[in-house]
Amino acid sequence: VGDTTKGRRFHGGCHCGNIRFWFDWPAQAENIPVRACGCSFCTKHGAVWTSHPEGQFQLQITDAFQAKRYQFGQKTADMHVCANCGITPIATCTIDGRDYAVLNINTFENVDRSMF
Repeated sequence: VGDTTKGRRFHGGCHCGNIRFWFDWPAQAENIPVRACGCSFCTKHGAVWTSHPEGQFQLQITDAFQAKRYQFGQKTADMHVCANCGITPIATCTIDGRDYAVLNINTFENVDRSMF
C-alpha cells in the first residue's frame, strides 16, 4: 500500500500475475469497507469485494489470450478471470460511459488485513 495525494494505492492481481491492477482509494480511511457478494459465482470463488465510486483503477493484462471475461445473470459486469491460474481479481462495468471496478481483496498484495 502506498500513499498518494488521492489517499492510498493498492495493487494486486491473479496468482500467476497475468492480470494485475492498481487502485487509488480516494479518502484516507482507517478501515476499508468490504462485502461478500451472495451470487453463486462469487460464493464459489470465495471473492470478497471493495470499491469506491471516486476511486481510480488501472488494469494490466500480460497475455490477453489467457485473460477471459465472464458474464452471467443480467450481464451487467465483466468478471476478469485468468484462464491460466483461475483467479478472478477484478470485475468491471460501464455505467453512463464511465468505467467502474470492484476488486477482490483476497488478491491484494502487501496489505495489512486489519484495514478491512
